[in-house]
Amino acid sequence: MKCVFVTVGTTRFDELIEHITSPKAVDALRERGFGRLVLQVGKGSILPESRSVGQIQLEAFRFKDSIAGDIATADLVISHAGAGSCLEALGAGKSLLVVVNDTLMDNHQLELARQLHKDSHLLYCTCSTLTETLRNMDLSALQPFLPGQPKNFANYLGKAVGLQ
Repeated sequence: MKCVFVTVGTTRFDELIEHITSPKAVDALRERGFGRLVLQVGKGSILPESRSVGQIQLEAFRFKDSIAGDIATADLVISHAGAGSCLEALGAGKSLLVVVNDTLMDNHQLELARQLHKDSHLLYCTCSTLTETLRNMDLSALQPFLPGQPKNFANYLGKAVGLQ
């Protein structure tokens, strides 16, 4: 059963949790062959109960000591645009869809997502375009971000925030 793992890291990103569990997003996931949706909701006010939603099994939790196992079993990772979450998913060789929180001021996350998207390592969207992105995404176009090269990631981050 294909699995989607959603992570917001240690942050609060209720809008992402609301959108990914909406009937339209769940339908889009089901149409793409996903049968399991695992949510790491962090400090958010929304903690969905585990249940079946539109033929998809939904599970949710706030925090774990490590989400490496959840990432490893996922066929798709959907993440906020935090550098740590992006690096962990890309380092595990997973297809990554980053959802940028466009309500944040001085949003360096968008620059990071744009740079990694430009080099075909991930796809990105906002909550308002999430369902459309799920329906139209081409995960086969993504290129691996080779693990074990933290200097490359630091360079991406530097470019994204304008330090290079």
